[in-house]
Amino acid sequence: MSTSVAMHMSDGLLNATTSMLFIGVAVLGLAVAAARARATLDDRTAPMAGLVAAFLFATQMINFPVLPGVSGHLLGGALAAILVGPWVGALCVSIVLVVQALVFADGGITALGANITNMALIGTAAGFLVALALRRLAQHGRAGLVAVAFIAAVFNTVLASVGFVVEFAMGGETSFPLGTVAATVIGVHCLIGIGEGVITALTVGAVAAVRPDLVYLLRGTERPLELRTAAGVAA
Repeated sequence: MSTSVAMHMSDGLLNATTSMLFIGVAVLGLAVAAARARATLDDRTAPMAGLVAAFLFATQMINFPVLPGVSGHLLGGALAAILVGPWVGALCVSIVLVVQALVFADGGITALGANITNMALIGTAAGFLVALALRRLAQHGRAGLVAVAFIAAVFNTVLASVGFVVEFAMGGETSFPLGTVAATVIGVHCLIGIGEGVITALTVGAVAAVRPDLVYLLRGTERPLELRTAAGVAA
């Protein structure tokens, strides 16, 4: 029997005080993201955000194996941040998490704040900051952008798992030793991060191949990627 390990905390894993604390953190973080997202939404970002949310929802429902009996799935923070920006990206990931929790019971209702904090806030921020730091590499061509997407996605996954460990240390309800939990969760998510990196790199690379102007990370760069067609350079 395969066990899915990909960040979605269930009800009862954190005590009530910690759960309520991170519901507050999630609400505050999403309020800031919503306010900042208004400045980045335009006729390109708005439809792209819908497509990103739909893609994340679909891919998060698909598990890939990482160890015998253990599987993971895409978190999507770096992918969303690179394509639509960190603020809109955080909202996209959050919408997916809310629908999964309410409709598919994937992640607990009381743990929704912690799940949003880890995957939508920490994951998206970490992925975007890493991608932003490596943006010069991304400007060198699609191969550079794909490499940056892979690295950002790995960091997105591992740092999101660190968020889980911090929350568990603050209010974990089980009797498992914290060191064991930390080593297991972070170790497994290092492997999940490789799968996350591959999916993110392929997706960002596919978008950049046909519409490089839709890649948020490359906006405002001095040397945007060019769209090459059979007739030559188109954009």
